[in-house]
Amino acid sequence: MTDRYLSVDQVAELLGTTARFPRRLIEERRIRYVKVGRHVRIPESAVEEFVQSRTVEPLRRPRTGFRRAA
Repeated sequence: MTDRYLSVDQVAELLGTTARFPRRLIEERRIRYVKVGRHVRIPESAVEEFVQSRTVEPLRRPRTGFRRAA
């Protein structure tokens, strides 16, 4: 059990958002979480999975020898 469990405020700080965003993710069940009594904790791996699944890679266009004139 090496996974750290983060509070909503810690996840918000990690993501650079307000606490409202992780709470909405929890409410919509878009992220894994654990209930400890009345407290909600989010595994650090769940945050990493969430970010990884929503990461958009840049398009790789093939280079051509011709460029458009301005």
